[in-house]
Amino acid sequence: MKIALTLENSQAGKNAVVLKELEGVVNPLGYEVHNVGMVDENDHHLTYIHLGIQASLLLNTGAVDFVITGCGTGQGAMMSLNAHPGVICGYCIDPTDAFLFNQVNNGNALALAFAKGFGWGAELNIRYMFEKAFTTGERGQGYPIERAEPQQRNAGILTQVKAAVAKDSLLQSFQSLDQELVKQAVGSQQFQSTFFTHCKNEIIADYVKSLI
Repeated sequence: MKIALTLENSQAGKNAVVLKELEGVVNPLGYEVHNVGMVDENDHHLTYIHLGIQASLLLNTGAVDFVITGCGTGQGAMMSLNAHPGVICGYCIDPTDAFLFNQVNNGNALALAFAKGFGWGAELNIRYMFEKAFTTGERGQGYPIERAEPQQRNAGILTQVKAAVAKDSLLQSFQSLDQELVKQAVGSQQFQSTFFTHCKNEIIADYVKSLI
C-alpha cells in the first residue's frame, strides 16, 4: 500500500511528528509513505482546499492507495477531500473512529484534527489511530459483525453515488476548477515526484504537466 501524507499551512509544524508515528506503524507492514506537503512551515504553501485537489489527483490516478491529511479541526480537510469524486474521507479524532471507519465505511482517506485537542500525549493518540486504521486486518468487515452485510452494501452504494453525481470526466472536473488552485496544489517537488512516479493515468499526468 502507498500512503500519502499532506497537511495544510496552519499545521505544517506538526508534519514531522505525524510522519514519525505513521511510518512507525506502517513501515513494518511493508507500506510506503509519501510525504507530499507541507513538510514544514517554509514548504510550498497549501490550504485545506489544495489538500482535496492533491488527494483526488493521487487517489483517482492510482498514484497512492490512501491519504492521511488534516487541518486545525480536521473538518475543513474532510469536506475538501469529500468534494471530489473517487475520494471517501473519514473524520478521525480517536482510535475508535479509525477502527470504525476501517470496518464500516472502508474509505480511502482520513482527516485528523492537528490543533483542536492536540495536547499532552497527542503523538500517542495519532499512533493508536494509525494502528487501528492500518493494522486491524481486512478492511470493510463491518462492526458489529451482525451488521456487516448492510454496512458493506451501503458502503458500495455510497461509492456508486459519488460516481453518479460526478457528471464530468476526471479531466473535465479538474479543468472546471480555478486552474491557479490546481497549479498551487501540484507545485511542490515532493508532490510531483510521488504523482509522476506512480500515476497510472496518462491523460491526467499530461494535464498536470501542462500546469507546471
